[in-house]
Amino acid sequence: MKNIIEKIKKENRLLEQAGDGIALTGVKKTSTSATRRDFIKKTAIGGIALGGFMTLPVEDAIAQATSRVNRSSYPSGLRITDMRVATIASKHIIRIDTNEGIYGLGEVRDGADARYALFLKSRILGLNPCNVEMIFKIISQFGYHGRQGGGVSAVEMALWDLTGKAYNVPVWQLLGGRYRDKIRLYADTPGVQDPTEFAEKVRLRMEVQGFTWLKMDLGIQLVAKKEGNIVNSKFWAPMAQYDLRDYMGYGNTLHPFTQVQITDQGLADLQEYVEKVRNAVGYEIPLCADHFGHFDINNSIRFGKAMEKFRLAWLEDMVPWWDIEGNKTLSQALETPILTGEDIYSLRDGFKPLIDARAVDIIHPDLATAGGILETKKIGDYAEENNIAMALHMAGSPVVFMANVHCAAATQNFLALEHHSIDTPWWESLVKMTGSKPMIEKGFANVPLDAPGLGIELNEEECKKRLGKEYGWFNPTPEWDQKRSHDRIWS
Repeated sequence: MKNIIEKIKKENRLLEQAGDGIALTGVKKTSTSATRRDFIKKTAIGGIALGGFMTLPVEDAIAQATSRVNRSSYPSGLRITDMRVATIASKHIIRIDTNEGIYGLGEVRDGADARYALFLKSRILGLNPCNVEMIFKIISQFGYHGRQGGGVSAVEMALWDLTGKAYNVPVWQLLGGRYRDKIRLYADTPGVQDPTEFAEKVRLRMEVQGFTWLKMDLGIQLVAKKEGNIVNSKFWAPMAQYDLRDYMGYGNTLHPFTQVQITDQGLADLQEYVEKVRNAVGYEIPLCADHFGHFDINNSIRFGKAMEKFRLAWLEDMVPWWDIEGNKTLSQALETPILTGEDIYSLRDGFKPLIDARAVDIIHPDLATAGGILETKKIGDYAEENNIAMALHMAGSPVVFMANVHCAAATQNFLALEHHSIDTPWWESLVKMTGSKPMIEKGFANVPLDAPGLGIELNEEECKKRLGKEYGWFNPTPEWDQKRSHDRIWS
């Protein structure tokens, strides 16, 4: 026994000494010997004093004491050697490669530019991907609110996927463990003009697809065509079209600056719409609402009060997220919970003022903007300390979906995770689950309990059917290898 321990320690020392020399060479490491594997499998590791491993690097001391660790990976010797992109179904998937052959997957937020992530490649090459928090501090200055947080967040989730694979544990375990085995999903269902048709659509969500939480679009566009329902709408026509290239268009004009108003008649028509939906859904199912339109705080309060009898689960983004006082005024004026947060980047700069002021009843980060998996968990934990719940916004591929699943599993005050692609039949087939359970069952996502990292691999055959041309299938990106600036933001 002692001879075997000495052999393991000697082998680790040799590997550690060799580690720096192979950091960027991409040389494939020798597989673990059968003797070593058998020892780890057969020995009662828990009964061996950790002092016997004190000469090992800390990563490998942990690895030796964890029987599930994949010893074909040598965590302290891992180095990032490349970052590449593939655009699949209009979503930018990044892959971070290492010198040991294992890689991690991440996703740039929907609607963002892949270059938000590629720009960070030169900042992380040669670093150990398992030092996730340190790397996050290096790159976090390059993220911002909205889609501009997409690059930092994509890299962060890929690092967690890599780290989980290196230690052969699920990401939720690295976050401190899980509170739940299944993640409740809320079904996003875009509204249609006919309330009877829409009510039938949400009924199918419940009875066929098994969802226990629903969301609908409830904007003034549903009643805008009827004369006398909206004030000042024709100035912005066509109001339903958000042409984001037009800086002074309706879609780019802040809510208080449009002077669009809804009349009592318009509110009555919306009440009739919601009543038919609520009667179809019933009152057992939480029903929340989004996409109201760009109008000011006064109209938001009128709108919210008109909907209170339907006991909606929340009203989403009625005023811009940075309007702390506006959100607080709205929350205090209405019985229905107020929610915002999908465009906020980082706990300290974004969510903390909202939470400290108790300006919202529920926070709603998008993990692909907020800074990734750990940052979103920290946001949730801070909200929990202040008795505020958290729902998660998500409109991406299965890659970012599974990142959210791990975060939700590890966060106590979590309510529900958005599923934005329910009616896309091929959406789940973009990935293969590496554990024993399917991704989704009857309105709930399964938390991977027996698969490392995020618990997925890309389904190359299905992905290539929807592959964008610009980056190809993870083509080389040498143009992003060189760092060209001094990034420190203090003197």
